[in-house]
Amino acid sequence: MTEFPTMPQDTLRMGVVIVTYGAADVIADCLETLFASEGVALSVVVVDNASPDGTAEVVRDWQVGRTLPAAMPFARGRTHRPEQMDAFPRATEDHHLAFIQTGANLGFAAAVNIGLAALSSLAVLDRFWVLNPDSAVPAGTAAAFASHPAPKGGFGMIGGRVLYFDQPEMIQIDGGVIDWRTGVTRNVNQFAPADAPPPDPAGMDFITGASMVVSRDFLRRAGPMPEDYFLYYEEVDWALQRGDLPLLYCPGGLVYHRAGSAIGSPAPGRTASPFSTYFKHRGRIRFLRRNRPSSLAGGWVFGLAKMGQLALRGDMAAAAALLRGMAGARPPKAVQARLPEGFAR
Repeated sequence: MTEFPTMPQDTLRMGVVIVTYGAADVIADCLETLFASEGVALSVVVVDNASPDGTAEVVRDWQVGRTLPAAMPFARGRTHRPEQMDAFPRATEDHHLAFIQTGANLGFAAAVNIGLAALSSLAVLDRFWVLNPDSAVPAGTAAAFASHPAPKGGFGMIGGRVLYFDQPEMIQIDGGVIDWRTGVTRNVNQFAPADAPPPDPAGMDFITGASMVVSRDFLRRAGPMPEDYFLYYEEVDWALQRGDLPLLYCPGGLVYHRAGSAIGSPAPGRTASPFSTYFKHRGRIRFLRRNRPSSLAGGWVFGLAKMGQLALRGDMAAAAALLRGMAGARPPKAVQARLPEGFAR
């Protein structure tokens, strides 16, 4: 990876990690809006998990002069004109981009850790934003995260408001809570109007992995994001490792999210794919086994009831994927086909 150039010491700055897999249709919009960020200097690392769809080529070919698409919920018709560079890191006077190819689909957490390791080598950075590639961000979001006040003892994670990209008047998540009886997580303020009052972060258990800012203090305390989940629950488990470092909520940390465009996560008008279902329930049982084994029975009861609902709806593929996920069994063939050879259950 090409090293980032040095920046003036008094510049407000933040690192950004974007993990891609099958993101050719969304990553350019994400980068374009991110590079339109104002009031902050961003060091951005895109970590690609061997995308099969040309994501790497899209990132490499990303060029100057694109106007924000009219479909953006906050489009202002502005044209972003960064300095042209023939190789990475591509730069504006404020922002820089580097690209890492892992060579295999290592899963979300492993790719995040690779990006964080690269950015952590820059001593001037003390905040790191993990952002999904199917997101779009208003120009002020990054600066809001980078400048959000921290308590004297530091913080673990900062979250903000994530809205549905296709329904920007509706909240997807403001933060998350855990039902310790079953391991099921709940999105705070999901489906509430976009102008709903901000939540109290003291009542949250975790920040969504779609948009979360972590501190250098947190990385020292918690270590790398746990990689054995592959997808889902890694950020939930990670948040529990923060000790007494609090979770914070940034009202200006607004993100528009297409919600699971690559893996088929549930969204308004769309049920979860077998791929999403397998890893969601695999992760949930794994999370309980690690953090609350006394709740495993409740976790299984919930899962079996959910499996019955899917079967009654006629979605036998998702029902089978759910059962295999909870049992830690090999994924169904349709799911396995999207995984690296030798994927460990």
